[in-house]
Amino acid sequence: MALDQVRGLGDAVRAAPRPVRPCRRTHSGTRVRQELPVSTPPVIVAGGGPVGLATAFGLARAGVPEVLVIDRDTSVGTSPRAMVYLFPVLEGFDRLGLLDDLKAEAVRGPGVTFLDHETGEHFPQLVDTLEGVVAHPYALHIGQDQVSEILLRRLADFPGVQVRYGTELSGLAQDDDGVSVHLRTTAGEETVRAGWLVGADGAHSTVRRSLGLGFEGFTWPDRFISTNLRYDFTAHGLPIASWRIDQVYGAVIALINDSGLWRFTFREAGDLPDEGLEQRIHEHYATALPGGGDYELVQFAPYRIHQRAATTFRAGRVLLAGDAAHLTNPIGALGLTTGFLDSFVLSEALAAVVTGRADETVLDAYAHARRQVFLDLVSPRATQTKRLVFDTPPGPAKEAALAHLRHLSSDPDARREDQLTMRAMATPSLLGSASGR
Repeated sequence: MALDQVRGLGDAVRAAPRPVRPCRRTHSGTRVRQELPVSTPPVIVAGGGPVGLATAFGLARAGVPEVLVIDRDTSVGTSPRAMVYLFPVLEGFDRLGLLDDLKAEAVRGPGVTFLDHETGEHFPQLVDTLEGVVAHPYALHIGQDQVSEILLRRLADFPGVQVRYGTELSGLAQDDDGVSVHLRTTAGEETVRAGWLVGADGAHSTVRRSLGLGFEGFTWPDRFISTNLRYDFTAHGLPIASWRIDQVYGAVIALINDSGLWRFTFREAGDLPDEGLEQRIHEHYATALPGGGDYELVQFAPYRIHQRAATTFRAGRVLLAGDAAHLTNPIGALGLTTGFLDSFVLSEALAAVVTGRADETVLDAYAHARRQVFLDLVSPRATQTKRLVFDTPPGPAKEAALAHLRHLSSDPDARREDQLTMRAMATPSLLGSASGR
């Protein structure tokens, strides 16, 4: 099995294949209604991950009568990916009525602490400075697979939403009136017609490629190894969210849930083979885990990391969101954060177009605004943070960066101002930017 499928101690952890998964079901997976017939939905969402599901939820909640979500995987992915969500995302989930569901399963975090591995100095960047300034002055730690499961449960409230896993988009064609989407399943092939298509189908987006869109940017020469493990980091003085600065031992370390499961992400050379990765993880742990001691490696996965954006986020009746539209390295929790912020504004705008409350030009506004946010704010910030944590050698540049962190740690006003810059990553409602029909 290829290592791009997440492995837990060498074994695949994905659920056994199943051709169709209804969206209305209990948390345990018990079916509570039969699959809906495929009709002509106003919107098809390609991608049954968190961004696609959040988009479907936002559309349904805003009055779109039918939404079809498709995903070629047979179930929600469980690979160790995004897990921390900051106040702009929490505000969006609050507007959708989903925040309480997340809080019920998440660990509440106080912010992140930078650690200089060489000196042991801590630079806490706590978000208590946002008390009374933003509605949710904290972070939530919860795996993106759990977020997807919550969204699936809540989508069951909307009988017009159908979620079909094990359904691959193999091609598309569009005209002035809609999009024809060609689907492939184990039962055969079919073509489904819709008014609009949202491509939220990830970094290797079939939707984006079918449109012939460029994916401009670069790929980092190294790659990240994301691991989930059980180890008592707090016993060795680490807070529940840390970014450790070092060219060799740089790492992202964060508590995932109350069961004692932690995320530990480090980097290695991008040209190393997949073979032997598990052994290299254990070898890295031997010197990288603070204090040594026993641990349990639960899951791991290697990821190439990129800074890329599609040349446009709209092509006719097709729109892109999340990793299909843009990719960033995950340092700073800005990858899925940006995808959710896409979803919140896109679902509102597209629902208004579908229901006749806004002109299609609002979708051009979406495509422009979200691409500029990524290029001007998200990618530069994530790039700067990645270079600080993993790539900065000892010397004047590192000392200047640490001095800045030291200043933010000791000056609550400066820290608040820095943290509030994230608000600009959330695009306000665009409905005022298009005339009603």
